Amino acid sequence: MNWDDVRIFCTVARTPTFSAAARHLDASVATVARRIDALEATLGVRLVDRARQGVRLTTHGRALFQRAAGAATAMDDLGRLAASLQASAWPDPIRVSATEPLISELLAPALPRLFAAAPELRVDLSSTTDIVSLAARQADVAVRFARPVGDSLVIRRLPSFALALFASRAYLGGRRPASLDLRRERMLGFDGSYGRIAEVAWMEDAGLVPAIVARSSSVRALLRAAAAGAGIAILPRILTGAFPELVEVPSPTPIPARGVWVVTHRDLRRAKPLRLVRDWIADSLARAPERQ
Repeated sequence: MNWDDVRIFCTVARTPTFSAAARHLDASVATVARRIDALEATLGVRLVDRARQGVRLTTHGRALFQRAAGAATAMDDLGRLAASLQASAWPDPIRVSATEPLISELLAPALPRLFAAAPELRVDLSSTTDIVSLAARQADVAVRFARPVGDSLVIRRLPSFALALFASRAYLGGRRPASLDLRRERMLGFDGSYGRIAEVAWMEDAGLVPAIVARSSSVRALLRAAAAGAGIAILPRILTGAFPELVEVPSPTPIPARGVWVVTHRDLRRAKPLRLVRDWIADSLARAPERQ
C-alpha cells in the first residue's frame, strides 16, 4: 500500500469535494482522483462515492479513515519535528517545488546568485506535477499559483505574473495582430487538469472555447506550440522574452494576472537556510525581465 495514497485519501475525507482537496494539496483534481482510484484498486473496495455535489465516504471509507487519520497526522508531525531539530545545520538539500517553466526559465539560471550568497547550500529543484505536501515534507519551499489555505503555512505573496495572448510571426503571416477575429483563429488552451484557472475562465468568458484546437496542462507545451506557429495562446509575459518570434496579440477584454505565492511550513519558519531560499525565489522572480 502506498502511504501517500492513504494521506491523500485522508485529505479527501476531510474536504467536501475533490476540488477542495486538490487545492489543499496543491495538486490537480485529476491527480487526486487517480490516487484515490489507485488506493481503491489496492484495497479492493470502494472508499468514496462521487456525485455532482461532492464526495461522500462509503462504509469502508469511513472505517479506513477512522484508523488512518491519526497515523497521517502523527507521521506529518514527526517529519516536521525532525526537520525543525535539524534546522540550524540542515544537512539535506532544500527541496523547492514549482512549475517546470518557473524552475527551468527563472530559478535554474538564478542559482549562481544563491550559491554566491550561501555556498554551503544544496537545493533540489522539483518540477513534479504530482501532489506535493509541505506538511509531509515532500517539499520545504513551494511556489504556488493559487493562494494556499491553512494555519500551518507561512505564506508570502509575490508580484503577479501578467498574462497576454501571443502568436508567432509565422502564424500571423503578415497579418496585423489587432485585426484578428480570435473566434476564427486557432487557439491553444489549458485542459481541465487545474480546474477553472484564470486562463480557462477567460477563454470561456470570451467565447473562444470552440476555437481551441489544442489543449495541454503544460505552460511550456503551449509556449512551444505558439512559438512553432500552431496558434494563439495565453502565456505569462515573463516567460516569452526568450522567444523573439512571438508577437503579442491584443485581447478583446483584460486577462487577469496570475497570482504567485511562496510557501513554507510554520514549523520551519525560523530556519535560516529556508529564509535564504525563500528570499532568493522572490528576488529571482522580481529580477526576471517582463516582455514589453
